[in-house]
Amino acid sequence: MTTNKQTVTRYMEGFRKKDHEMVMSCLTDDVLWEMPGFYQLAGKGAFDREMEDDAFEPDPEIFVTRLIEEDNIVVAEGKVLSKRKDGSTLEAAFCDVFHMEDGKIRQLTNYLMEKKQELAADH
Repeated sequence: MTTNKQTVTRYMEGFRKKDHEMVMSCLTDDVLWEMPGFYQLAGKGAFDREMEDDAFEPDPEIFVTRLIEEDNIVVAEGKVLSKRKDGSTLEAAFCDVFHMEDGKIRQLTNYLMEKKQELAADH
């Protein structure tokens, strides 16, 4: 496995565990994190704060189904299951595009699509 893929794999494991130190070790100091249409963050401090979402329980299940690398870009596809504190569950597919620099994540663009919940039949 290449250095870039190892970094992305370590990042995903750190995110699963909410291990801030592990995640931060994978990032450049000036990292950019974007979720198009939702937010764009710059720097490790902003990244670290965004990792803590009060709406969710800890320990999301993250399943990477594909990891592709070309030049300094790594693309990870998969799904995530995360329990919300209101009792519901987020089930979503993701595609993360990592721009790498010297074996660290310089930019992350995160595309996330939540699976629609089944509607109960009206009687």
